[in-house]
Amino acid sequence: MRSILLGAVLALMTSLILTPLLIRQLKRRAYGQQVRDDGPQTHLVKQGTPTMGGIAIIIATIVGYFGAHLIMVNDFGRDVTPSGLLVLYLFVGLGLVGFLDDYIKIAKQRSLGLNKTAKLLGQLFVSISFAVMALQFKQGGVTPASTDISFVRDISMLGLGAIGFVVFAVLFISGFSNATNLTDGLDGLAAGAATMVFGAYVVISFWQFSHQCSRAQVAGCYTVRDPMDLALLAAVMMGACIGFLWWNANPARIYMGDTGSLALGGGIAGLAITTRTELLLFVLGALFVAVTASVILQIGYFKITGKRLFRMAPLHHHFELSGWTEMTVVVRFWIVTGMCVALGLGIFYADWLATATIQ
Repeated sequence: MRSILLGAVLALMTSLILTPLLIRQLKRRAYGQQVRDDGPQTHLVKQGTPTMGGIAIIIATIVGYFGAHLIMVNDFGRDVTPSGLLVLYLFVGLGLVGFLDDYIKIAKQRSLGLNKTAKLLGQLFVSISFAVMALQFKQGGVTPASTDISFVRDISMLGLGAIGFVVFAVLFISGFSNATNLTDGLDGLAAGAATMVFGAYVVISFWQFSHQCSRAQVAGCYTVRDPMDLALLAAVMMGACIGFLWWNANPARIYMGDTGSLALGGGIAGLAITTRTELLLFVLGALFVAVTASVILQIGYFKITGKRLFRMAPLHHHFELSGWTEMTVVVRFWIVTGMCVALGLGIFYADWLATATIQ
């Protein structure tokens, strides 16, 4: 527990201190946000606000994770693990793809950034390599990921096999990284929602560590590899998001850009895969799912009827154009996320009560 607290504090302080330094550097180089002409008119004032703030989140996560390991090196269960490194690889790798996208938007003044093919290939390379490596590093018969689809724990009847798992993982990771990217449209919305989801994974991973099958073969125990390290990494990501949110809250002085949103989405998806809770993430991250669904429905409905289902997609812009202020939308979406996280944790604990032997 001390390493978790230490990692979170290190990441929080690094993000809190580094972000304003990054703001000054980005302003000096005129690396500012490009605002869509067809978006809400209230967003036009955001033109030129520094972007690529995800750099601070990524650096803070790396500092918090490895800093906690270096300081707590002699404590039990504090070694760097394959599971933690794999999720960190996914987090940083997708962040790098997002960084290239952001840089092209700014340096070449192309509002769409990387072309679709290049961006897709980058995401595919990172997610496929993660999925393949996640089935290696077996210890006690357990690998960082499972070929079974999981809800709160593995569902044996939904086994995919190695190839099926890689395909599923790629779709899952791409889905949630792009969903986080779509959600990052209002000041503090994605950072605040991601903070709550990472907080949920701190609780889930630490609970799994306390009830590992490798520690005690009891009913309801969890066959998850390296849960303590995953709890540490989730706490570090949460701390990094909180520190960034201080500067990203309305009115935002910096935006995370694709650098941050793709990284956060990848980190969330990676934690879901390595904690064996892929389907539970659809509850914990229901806001990201709803925002993505709004875009899909908008496109599908328009192609079928020639009319718009929402005033504008993604969903948060619909409510803005309906008369809600930006801050109202953000706070209410945070409330919804908090309720979904509470529901998800309740489902997780209810499963434990139903399957565990209470002594």
